Amino acid sequence: MMNYFVWDIDPILLALGPLKIRWYGLMFASAFMTSYGFMYWIYKREQKNVEDLDRMLWYLAIGTVVGARLGHCLFYDPAYYFSHPLKILAIWEGGLASHGAFIGILISLYLYKLKTDDSYIWLMDRVAVSCILGASLIRIGNFFNSEILGIPTDVPWAVIFSRIDYLPRHPVQLYESAGYALVFLVLIFAYKKTAYLPIKGLLTGLFTTLVFLLRFLLEFVKTEQAAYANELSLTTGQFLSIPFFLIGVAFIIWSLRNYRTNNLSSG
Repeated sequence: MMNYFVWDIDPILLALGPLKIRWYGLMFASAFMTSYGFMYWIYKREQKNVEDLDRMLWYLAIGTVVGARLGHCLFYDPAYYFSHPLKILAIWEGGLASHGAFIGILISLYLYKLKTDDSYIWLMDRVAVSCILGASLIRIGNFFNSEILGIPTDVPWAVIFSRIDYLPRHPVQLYESAGYALVFLVLIFAYKKTAYLPIKGLLTGLFTTLVFLLRFLLEFVKTEQAAYANELSLTTGQFLSIPFFLIGVAFIIWSLRNYRTNNLSSG
């Protein structure tokens, strides 16, 4: 019998009386700080006012958490939360959805844009570059929590999450974390190549296309997260990822066509 890696880490990093600090919370906070750091670098690089970043961080933090929570409640277990609406507020019990977080970021960024002179698409492009590494850290937090599990497998690198069961599973949280890190490298490369060119929306399109293509593919080795079942072979996460992927492709096409049109008209 193969000796699989057994994951039995306590999700609580530190307990001080009633106060408990979780690994997931540490990763979540690190994600925001990492995103802030890259946005600071971008603002300094493009000679923007870095004093605006503190306010933006608050908008994005609230939008991310509220969007992720509502997304989980509406997308993955609506019947339960419609019957127990106060449970929507019980965020400490777990349940955050990345699709909802994405929508929350878009809405909060638009509200922030109303108070600045920056282009909404310019902001989306820069936030896309800065936040993806944070998403990678959050998936590591999911790994510490032994949640968002992969399906059982016999691959040599399978992990047994002993706090859940004793089945060897795909460490899909680590797959996703590594995938987001690769997307980050692609976006950083694209940003450096296009930062001073009039190509609006390309980074947003790349982010949306690559992230939700990755989500769609990894759902094949991930356990279903929704509390309800569908009769099709696709998971809820895959159904949610398809429209985002198509929007991302449309953004890339629009961005490149718009850039070519502007070049032809200026030439």
